[in-house]
Formats: sequence, C-alpha cells, structure tokens
Amino acid sequence: MTARDEWLTVESLDLQAQGVAHNAEGKVVFIDGALPGEQAQVAVGRRKNNWEQASVVALRHESSQRVVPRCKFFGICGGCKMQHLHIGAQIAVKQRVLEDNLWHLGKVEAEQMLRPIEGPTWGYRYRARLSVWHVPKKGRVLIGFHERKSSHVADMTQCEILPPHLSAMLIPLRALIEGMDGRDRLPQIEVAIGEAPEGRVTALVLRHLEPLSAADRQRLRAFAAAHSVQWWLQPKGPDGVHRLDEDGPPLAYTLPEFGIVMPFKPTDFTQVNHSINRALVGRALSLLDVQAHERVIDWFCGLGNFTLPIATRGREVLGVEGSAALVVRSRENAALNGLADKAAFEMRDLFEMSPSDLLQHGLADKWLIDPPREGALALVKALVDAVQAPDPVNAWLPPRRIVYVSCNPSTLARDAGLLVHQAGYRCTRAGTVNMFPHTAHVESIAVFEHERA
Repeated sequence: MTARDEWLTVESLDLQAQGVAHNAEGKVVFIDGALPGEQAQVAVGRRKNNWEQASVVALRHESSQRVVPRCKFFGICGGCKMQHLHIGAQIAVKQRVLEDNLWHLGKVEAEQMLRPIEGPTWGYRYRARLSVWHVPKKGRVLIGFHERKSSHVADMTQCEILPPHLSAMLIPLRALIEGMDGRDRLPQIEVAIGEAPEGRVTALVLRHLEPLSAADRQRLRAFAAAHSVQWWLQPKGPDGVHRLDEDGPPLAYTLPEFGIVMPFKPTDFTQVNHSINRALVGRALSLLDVQAHERVIDWFCGLGNFTLPIATRGREVLGVEGSAALVVRSRENAALNGLADKAAFEMRDLFEMSPSDLLQHGLADKWLIDPPREGALALVKALVDAVQAPDPVNAWLPPRRIVYVSCNPSTLARDAGLLVHQAGYRCTRAGTVNMFPHTAHVESIAVFEHERA
C-alpha cells in the first residue's frame, strides 16, 4: 500500500497519459498528472491487488518537459490529458507507444520509423460532440466536454482546441439553450466545420428528444443569423439529421494538392483535424507510390478521402465500404470531382471476409486500409488464408504493397503480426500522425511490402 508521504519515481507514461511508478512494495501505481523522471507524493483513489491509481499531492525533480497548460480548465475537463507535457515530448510518447505495440503485440519492428506528421496544436478541432446539461437547481446550462473520469459536463467557458470562433460561442450557446422551451430535452450539440467558396461553414447539430416548439425554432434561426452558423436537427439517430432551413452553402472539405472537394454531412465520420488530414493523405499517397498502370483497392473507404486522390494517380481504384448509403455518396463525390471513370465503389461487410470475397474484388497492385478502432482483422485473415492456400483455379496474388492507416496502435500491431508472420510481408516503414494534440490518442501509418511471384 502506498503511503501518502512516500516519494515515487515516475518511470514512464501509459496509454492514458498517466505516470507509471512502483511503490515500496513493488506494486504498480498509475499517477494522474505525473511525468517520467519526476518524483511524486500521491493520494491513492483506487486500489486493486496488482495496481493502484493515484493523483499527485506534491512533486519534486519536475520534468524538463513539463509546461504550464494553456487551458484554465485543464485537469477538470476530460477533453485533453497531455497539455502539461511539451508538444514535442507528446509526439515522442506516441511514437514510443506505436513501437511498443508493434513489438510486444505483433512481434514486428518497422525497418524505418517515419518522421511524425505534425500540424497546428491549438484551435484544430473541426469536429466535436458537446454535451448539454440543464442544471435546474442552479438555473443554468452547461455546454462542453465531460469532466475527467465523470459523466458530469465540465463547467467550461472556452476551449483552446476548438477554433476561436467556436470557443467564443460556448457562452452564447448556454444563453440560447437556457432560454429555450425544451432546454431539459436537448442533450447534445454536435459541431462540424467545413469549407466553401464563400468561406468557412459552421454547422451545429442539435439533438432533441421531443419536437421543438415554433418559438424554439425561431430562437435557433435568430442565433444562426447572429453567429453565422447552420442549424441541423437530430430528433432520432444520425440518419434522421436534417437542416432547419435549406439556405446557405453545403459542408465540404478540400484536398487542394489533388484538386478535390469532399461534401459531407455534419454527422458523417470525417477527420477532426483538416490540416493533418491533408498531410496524412499526401503521406499515404506518397507511400503507396501509385503508378499510372496500377489498380488499387481502398478498404474502409468512407466518403472517398483516400480513394479519390488515388484515382488521380492510378489506372483504377476500387473503394469498398460496409454501408450502402456511403457507397452511393462516394460515387456522387467521384462524379462531382470528375473521377467517376477511374473510381468505383462497392459494398461489403468488411468484418465478415473470406478468401473468396477477396477474389471477387479482383487483383490489385496495392491496397490502402483505413479501418475503425477495431482494425481489419477479418480482411487480414482472409488475405492470410488466400496466401497460404491459393485457389488452384483463380490466379490471385496478394498486393505488393499495403499502406495501413490506423487510429488504434494495438489493433494495427495485431494485424501487422499476421501480415508479417503469416502472409509473408515486411513492415518497411511506420510512423505516428498527431491528429489529436494534447490527447493520448495515437494515429499511425504503416507500410507492408510483399515479394509476390
């Protein structure tokens, strides 16, 4: 048991940006707010047989990488966990997380570690889901992210990772919701920021559990006019989202390097950080190195974020996604960008794959894989089976190169282990993408090469 006056030496950071130390008994202690190299006295909040969770009471020998958090709500709001750590050190930690996962989970070591992809560290969050909580006893409304380790909404009046115009909107949004008839039945506001020839487009999606009154609709319209935003309404699930009024430009983001415009809805999955997404797409295309004669398959293609840029380079690209609605909209995006003749889209449940499914999609020189947090296990297993037990009739060959974009280093490592140890690939390059500065989220990219016959 850790004594309150015991000084613990912090050895490392875990995946949740907690300091990791051992007490005098050898038990692991996770310390919220402590950094490697520091010595801390702690208050233990939770004890288990093999570990304890604690918070800092006092520090000595502070880390040279410790900085003063920019946000005054840091430590209360759960949106960021690493603002007390220099941004360069944050990236180094994430790189180490990627390397450790690849080795310990997949027994894979990349032949080359890529330079991390970096970008703006403040005001970068172009998508966010803000919780709304009416507190009748206090007669006010809170809007923001949840408190750290709590279901309560943080009492925040600004946010440093939101664009400044959106951060400045938090207090006016409070006043708006406080004055609405349905304020007790409005649990969430989702934010999406896009681009248009006219300039920035800010969409606010209001989740409402009961129909809005006519007066509340007028209040929303007055707010939209005063703050230059669009209101979208979500009475049920994401599929029911619709504009309050139809005037105003559509939401879109751009990939200028490829001359591509990507329309989207505010509840679509799109990257939070537009600047980093542009750099990521550019890095992925560079690593794929698509030649004019090559055919590429983009698995988990979404709205075509990678598919359409690939179409500007190769002979043909096939985007595969599990949603029929996304496939339709991807085709529309291809047509909008003049790429319908080079980019095809098909629907497939990518969590239920077999070698015969791979054969149906045909030969491809290269693959891009961009799965959700669960990874691409079924797809990779199907590839392994196809390599180990080739079809005697169909002359199918594995792709020579795979570029794998991941939002979860543990599932990337698992899939990398299968590709390297069972499918005959080499992991030639890997690196991190700092998509979410000041958070413990690790985005990464890896390249796999196969010397196919």
